[in-house]
Amino acid sequence: MGRIFLSAAHGGKETGGIDPGSIAGGTTEAREMILLRDLIVTELRARSFEVLSVPDDLSAKQTIEWINSRVRRGDVALEIHADAASSPSVRGASVFYIANNDERKSNAELVLMGLLRRVTQLPNRGVKPDTNSGLGSLAFCRQTKAPALLMQVGFLSNPEDRALLQNRRRDFALGIADGLAAWSRAVDPGSGGGGATYPAINININGQKYSEQGILVDGNAYIPIDLVDRLQIDLSKAPNVRRITYRRIVYVKAIELREFNVSVSWDSASRTVSLRSNLLICSGQIDKIMSHGNASEVQLQIFLKNNNENALVRFPDIAKLYREEAAIEGVNYDIAFCQMCVETGFLRFGDDIKPEQNNFAGLGTIGGGSQAATFESARIGVRAHVQHLKAYASLEPLVQDVVDPRFRFVTRGIAPLVGQLSGRWSADLNYGDKIMAMLKRLYESAGLM
Repeated sequence: MGRIFLSAAHGGKETGGIDPGSIAGGTTEAREMILLRDLIVTELRARSFEVLSVPDDLSAKQTIEWINSRVRRGDVALEIHADAASSPSVRGASVFYIANNDERKSNAELVLMGLLRRVTQLPNRGVKPDTNSGLGSLAFCRQTKAPALLMQVGFLSNPEDRALLQNRRRDFALGIADGLAAWSRAVDPGSGGGGATYPAINININGQKYSEQGILVDGNAYIPIDLVDRLQIDLSKAPNVRRITYRRIVYVKAIELREFNVSVSWDSASRTVSLRSNLLICSGQIDKIMSHGNASEVQLQIFLKNNNENALVRFPDIAKLYREEAAIEGVNYDIAFCQMCVETGFLRFGDDIKPEQNNFAGLGTIGGGSQAATFESARIGVRAHVQHLKAYASLEPLVQDVVDPRFRFVTRGIAPLVGQLSGRWSADLNYGDKIMAMLKRLYESAGLM
């Protein structure tokens, strides 16, 4: 039986000092996860499992390096987190797995069910591909050599979840230990490592069967490097993309090509990985704020409803409004719409901004007040959002009268690309990446990439 690597998220040294993770209720994510991790380790060792506890002072990158330098065939890895949301009502547990990996999805279900059976009061938020995370991918799931999962044990920002975690910490530990034990036992020690034999898989590119086959490694599809070259993707400056050599051929993990605007999907029935590179959008324009949108009104509506089934109840015309208002000012309505999804949590909003404020982008007021701006209608709220984007991305004058209360305070044209909004629109230095991850999710759901 393989070993279990267990990491308590945060607590290590990141840029700017020690990373506490989320902070709520007088405690930190790092503290709570370390306490929980220690109980899980004790429980698993009592069950005769060999557990390697990742040192607490390592950064996220160092954590992965520490595991990768020690990993052996048959090992598994789990990192535990406590989530946080702008609304304290959001709660529940979930597990993220690397996208397009059916095996890892099943592993995630084992671990999550272990916890939920022990702590029945904890809502089930389900298992999710890492493409559904805020940044569109999770390094712990992607870059760890062992099969890896990332678990959100609850929301530290929710008083009920926080109380459960602190008052029933041992039950959390027992449940997660149950899930990890089941996962570890299910791992086939012969499925990876030196001398292994990997099953062949089919490759479909742009609707056509590719003549060469790929391989399946730990549930992940790998494709030959020559196909990557044919797609005109330069991986020379992408050291984090996993490569392996098998029978004298170099293979690349297919899901990583998503970062190069290639859509990647997996069909387990036919054992086929499908790649789509004939984008219906211009890859060089995808992150330009002043550009054309590509999704239809219906595609925007479907994307929103798939992520919040109640979103269109209060704002039935939101997709139409973004398309119309953005087109008037020359702003990419797909980008504006996806920024709205990031800011409002797919129109769920939070305690700081109410739906009736019609503020879809976290716009502030003038005069130094702490309250967010309020707009008389959804259309005016969307218009203000679009105008604020145009202020950052363009030197051109507005077509319509100014309704954005902070338009005149923006240095015009300072951020023509989505990534340049990071640290400006939001203090979050990953803010632009989160919008781009949302944009890729939209385009994949609409079949545009």
